[in-house]
Amino acid sequence: MKKRVLSGIRATGRLHLGNYLGAVKGMLELQDNPEYETFYMVADVHTITTPYNIEDLRKNRREVIIDYLSLGLDPEKSTIFQQSEVPEHIELAFYFSSVVTIAKMQHLPTFKEKVKQYPHNSTMALLNYPILMAADILIYKAELVPVGIDQEPHLEVAREIARRFNQDFSTDFPQPQRFKTEGEYIPSLTGEGKMSKSVEGSYINLTDSLETIRKKIRAVPTSSTSGGEKTEGVKTLFTLLALFSPKSHEDFERKYEKGNLQYLELKDFISEIIFRELEPIQKKRKELEPNKEYIDSVIKEGNEKAREAARETVREVKDKMGL
Repeated sequence: MKKRVLSGIRATGRLHLGNYLGAVKGMLELQDNPEYETFYMVADVHTITTPYNIEDLRKNRREVIIDYLSLGLDPEKSTIFQQSEVPEHIELAFYFSSVVTIAKMQHLPTFKEKVKQYPHNSTMALLNYPILMAADILIYKAELVPVGIDQEPHLEVAREIARRFNQDFSTDFPQPQRFKTEGEYIPSLTGEGKMSKSVEGSYINLTDSLETIRKKIRAVPTSSTSGGEKTEGVKTLFTLLALFSPKSHEDFERKYEKGNLQYLELKDFISEIIFRELEPIQKKRKELEPNKEYIDSVIKEGNEKAREAARETVREVKDKMGL
């Protein structure tokens, strides 16, 4: 039996560098491993847990699929689907909520952070986000989840729910683990927190031109001198350098330690190497965008395959719960 994998990215806009390094690279690695059966979704239901624009959501659910395909996700190898088209996710999340306390959800650090970010939108949907994520994963009995390190608290919720259901209802849910990638945490270009679509100026889109990337990288805050303790902005630059050009990392590090690093030189070098990696992805995207029929067929077939697998789990859970 193949082990299963589940991952997804919210439909809040086109994918950025953090999505690519923190999740999609891991998704690609597992897709090409014959030991795994991979399910990759657009998390459009998760998108409505925070304020959103309806027209943007309609557009972005499709844009993320195109990004997936541009990055190399293959519908012949992976089930690529839209979360909202598999309503069993929401049904299973409700069953799971019967064994999770409100206090547990309220104490999650991710929930507290989102409440600070959206103080007037502290909804039940936001509170239940980790339970829906647990349903996303366990509905396919996935053992591996390629996501960033910031999602670890949510994965622990999924493991706790799996253990509780296995104990109380004799189900056979696995204990899902995070599949780590080198870019598991990509810092924001602002020098504060992680790269995020919800924080303006913090990210590089996969569709950005060299000129746009250069402009964004040049705006990363640094200091007037090099050497000594690195500022957060300088740490961000060296993180990106290590990920995209590890061989060059030591040279620039030596310059920094000697105090003769020119930040503009470093920033423009990073811009070039990032664009070099993104260029073939952008080319493939331009080829895919006009092919509406193909994209529609990928979505339709992926939704059907995901729903077929999800129905089996929900039927089993209902039976074990006495419904």
